[in-house]
Amino acid sequence: MEKYINNYVIVSIFILLGILLPVTALTIGRFLRPSKPTEEKRTTYESGNVPVGEGQVRFNVRYYLFALMFVIFDVETVFLYPWAVAYKQFGLFVLVEMLIFVSLLLVGLLYAWKKKVLKWNSV
Repeated sequence: MEKYINNYVIVSIFILLGILLPVTALTIGRFLRPSKPTEEKRTTYESGNVPVGEGQVRFNVRYYLFALMFVIFDVETVFLYPWAVAYKQFGLFVLVEMLIFVSLLLVGLLYAWKKKVLKWNSV
C-alpha cells in the first residue's frame, strides 16, 4: 500500500511543478518587462501593412480533403515500414494481412477518385 502512495506523491509533485513553474516564469516576466502600451502597438500587425478586410478567410474544402488524404497515406507508410523490415520473421500470414490492408486503402483511394475528391478545381 505504501508503494502506491509513493507513486501518487511523485505524480502529484510533477503535476504541481508542471503548473507552478510556467506560472512563476510568466509572472516574473510580467514584472520584469517594460510596459509602455501605445495605440500603435495595440493595432493588428500584418507584415508592416495596414490590415485590409476581415480577419477570417473562407478556404475551399478541398484543402481539408487533400490534407486528410495525405494523413491517411502517411499513416499507411508508417504501418508498411516496420512490416517491410521484419517480413522474413513473420512469413506468409503477415503478407496476406498487409495485402488486405493495402487493398482496403486502394479501395478508399478509388472511391475518392470516383467521387472526384482528388480533382483540383481552381475557383
